[in-house]
Amino acid sequence: MIIRFAVKNELSELPRLFEEIARLGKDNHLSDEVVFDLNLALEEVISNIIRHGYDTQGDRQIHLSIRLEGEEITLQVEDDARPFNPLDHPDPDTRSPIDGRQVGGLGIFLVRQLMGGVAYRREEGRNVLVMKKRIRRSPSETSSPDQDKGRAGL
Repeated sequence: MIIRFAVKNELSELPRLFEEIARLGKDNHLSDEVVFDLNLALEEVISNIIRHGYDTQGDRQIHLSIRLEGEEITLQVEDDARPFNPLDHPDPDTRSPIDGRQVGGLGIFLVRQLMGGVAYRREEGRNVLVMKKRIRRSPSETSSPDQDKGRAGL
């Protein structure tokens, strides 16, 4: 199953994104933990694109693609903001005292911790970030194929 949608480059779009992820989780029997991790990773990535990728607000779209196959979910985020590979930056020093740490870098570090794999490429003037995560579906809510026939998918 693949779901595609777009959000404007405005922070006010984040709640709509969270609603889509909640619906995906419910329709596919994903655990609350998986839904939380997906929301947090996407919030970090998309808010960074909005805050740092564009010189102006509005009329730009960030495209998302979510693929659910077996026990893996793949999130792909594409934008036409300025080129930026978040994986080029080293992980922050999380062992030193907070007041001695360099500002920034925690978002992509968190994304790397939440997701099983993260990859970046620049393609046809677009940033493409791909994140993968192994998932477990809620065992108490799995249904038989016959029960799923009438269910609307995302």
